[in-house]
Amino acid sequence: MDSSIGVLSHLRVVEIGSSAATSYCARLFADFGADVQKVEPPAGDPLRRTAPLTPGGQSAWFAFLNFNKSSIVIDATDPDAITRLTKLIEDCDVLVDGRDVDPADCPSIDIAAIRQRRPRLIYLEASWFGREGPYAGFAATDSTVRALAGLIKLVGPVEGRPLHAPDFQTGVLAGLWGFIAAASSAVARMQGETGRSWSLSIFESSLALSEYHTFEAFARGDVMRRIGTNRFWPTFPAGIYETKKGWLGITTGKPAQWRAYCDMLGLLELRDDPALILSPDRLQQMEQIERKFIPRLKTRTAQEWFAEGLKRKIPIVPVPEISDLLQDTEKMARAAIVPVRLGEEEGLTAGSMQRLTLTPPRRGGKVPAPGEQQAFANSRTHMTGAAPASSGGIDADRQPLQGIRVIDFSMGWAGPLCTRTLADLGADVVKIEAIQYPDWWRGVDRRPAYVHDQLYEMMPGFCIMNRNKRGITLDLTRPQGLALVKRLLARADIVVDNYSVDVLQKFGLGYDVLRTLNARLVVLSMSAFGTNSVHRDCRAYGSTLEQGSGLPSVIGNANGPPVMSHFAFGDAVGGLNGCAAVLVALIHAHKTGQGQFIDLAQIECMMPFAAPWITVHSISGMSPERCGNRHPQFVPHGCFRCAGEDNWILVTATDDDMWQRLALLIGRSDWAMDASLKSAEARRGMEDVIERGVEAWTLTRDADQAMSELQAATIAAGVARLPIDLLNDRHLRSRAFLQEVERPFMGWHPQPSMPIREGARPYPIRTAAPTLGQHNVEILSGLLGLSGAEIAQLAREGIIGTVMLSEEELAKRKPSSV
Repeated sequence: MDSSIGVLSHLRVVEIGSSAATSYCARLFADFGADVQKVEPPAGDPLRRTAPLTPGGQSAWFAFLNFNKSSIVIDATDPDAITRLTKLIEDCDVLVDGRDVDPADCPSIDIAAIRQRRPRLIYLEASWFGREGPYAGFAATDSTVRALAGLIKLVGPVEGRPLHAPDFQTGVLAGLWGFIAAASSAVARMQGETGRSWSLSIFESSLALSEYHTFEAFARGDVMRRIGTNRFWPTFPAGIYETKKGWLGITTGKPAQWRAYCDMLGLLELRDDPALILSPDRLQQMEQIERKFIPRLKTRTAQEWFAEGLKRKIPIVPVPEISDLLQDTEKMARAAIVPVRLGEEEGLTAGSMQRLTLTPPRRGGKVPAPGEQQAFANSRTHMTGAAPASSGGIDADRQPLQGIRVIDFSMGWAGPLCTRTLADLGADVVKIEAIQYPDWWRGVDRRPAYVHDQLYEMMPGFCIMNRNKRGITLDLTRPQGLALVKRLLARADIVVDNYSVDVLQKFGLGYDVLRTLNARLVVLSMSAFGTNSVHRDCRAYGSTLEQGSGLPSVIGNANGPPVMSHFAFGDAVGGLNGCAAVLVALIHAHKTGQGQFIDLAQIECMMPFAAPWITVHSISGMSPERCGNRHPQFVPHGCFRCAGEDNWILVTATDDDMWQRLALLIGRSDWAMDASLKSAEARRGMEDVIERGVEAWTLTRDADQAMSELQAATIAAGVARLPIDLLNDRHLRSRAFLQEVERPFMGWHPQPSMPIREGARPYPIRTAAPTLGQHNVEILSGLLGLSGAEIAQLAREGIIGTVMLSEEELAKRKPSSV
């Protein structure tokens, strides 16, 4: 297949309404060659007016979301508007609908009737909160949704208001989820199914970032509070620190990394203190520890410390400015940053992060003017008619990836979220661990008491990331274990690993070997920087990825440090991007019989969140202005204190009518009547005064009461929740988002659903996460045909097992090469 055409060139996508989520979903299709037709009103998509703007007045955010699409202008007042739009949709394969977020003057159409006539149509509808539930119909913005999702209250200084990120996060997360839904349907449709109809909740999409903390709180109680800018429970240190020149991102998750970090700084008393081996213990002494290492960090530059950390396998990384990203030749070469044309202006933006090596995405493109058609060489064939005669439509119990097998070598968060999503969608995911080296999210404590009490089976993070999977243990350093995993790979469709770059290669399982075992195999490598990066050997966590992405440089106050948004932002984002990439490659494999290698760099997956500032800086050369909790477009916009201790609400006025309603609600009719305050720019001059007026009102109310009153007046507002609050969130409960699952060692516990669903209820969770080696016999006998005697011999030799080895037991065995 000609990779210049694009693996999705057989698909036509129509995008209606206006939302960042649906625009990004459609852009991901365009990245791989789909013909994307964006329907706009005569005035253009409202997102065309979203700040930040280029010197020429173009929206950098809109540009990121929409290059390589075509635009069709349909005026709802035209007599033939409904006929034109209906015909356009009937001639497409995928309809992406953002009208519930903003209808953008789209003509009213009967989607159900169209789907009845065109049963192979794939339909995705996005909304802020879903069609049903207490929050359905709430006025919302990116920030108010993140507040409700537990993503703001833990960020910022201990005293004072939380310090949250600018917009542009929920659109990227929800767009990825929407693409996963639609692309999985395209996979199913290639196997004879009809189209599927999905609903996407933007709010629930954001919970992919907060679910770890939510379910840790379920297990450990109400232990999380804001503990300072660039500090996050449960890992310390895991933040951004000043050096002699530049800022440095540091994370020490494992005991060995902490010891190496102390060695590097010459702090031997910290290294050798047994009370500081584990991160939770260090959290209790943050101030004392920082007082010792912060002065040491200021003796060398960020780049010098980075070089030292690389030698010692410590996850540290320089924190770049946006200008540094634009000078990074590697990111240009890998197409993480690509050229974009916006009218008469030429700039740069974030490219596609799904780096398929055989069928790569487009490298940049042009943003269409309203009504502009772009011509691409594609090979589209119509696929929207009736389903083939052999198809029985969709079995109500059949999930889109049923029949797909995944071999999962991943550990921690990013890789397991990728494979969990594939499993949730119906794939048979076989998770590979070893009793010598199980998934480190089972815990890094290898002391005898932890191991012998099997506390590694009680880790909530592991349980939520590995549901719906089967688990097997195999020692891949032994010939028998390696031979068995090769037999599994020969029968698989997908392989996922998020190890360091060379780990599978050292086992003899590099892509050169895997493709000889199985030519159809899609192999996803989810390393931190990419397999060919000059930083390929750098260790990284999700926090490292955010620290190195450029995003912290645009968050925070003008004179403050770069600010992180999350303790491990990059993990969930990398997992969702990995899942999206695998589905594109799977479509190609179904079409051609060819598998391929996907070289996904998780640090690049974070760059879309900084895309608008990349574009503006690439054109203007001006460094982004950090505005704290304020907004470049909305006044007021911020986090306001409510009655009680550390209670906050996000409030914003997104347009002049909302401002007037807000002013009247808080008892400032004088502001509502003042013509000089009608525009946001006019209000900017007295923003301090307006914010004090809003907070005088919120201080007299409980946060939920304030939200209810504001939302009753259709004013965008969201309570700043803690992750633990989500366990009892009335909206999530009404939508059955939290599902109760029983598991050995854990008992009954809640699990989060996917934010994409085909009906009123989410897909049911089929099985709890496997205990260590739980499915050894089932897989070895059922899939590979081994006898009971052969399986017993493997157990006696320690090639398989069901109990983790302690540090002492490991030391008695021959050291592994990994």
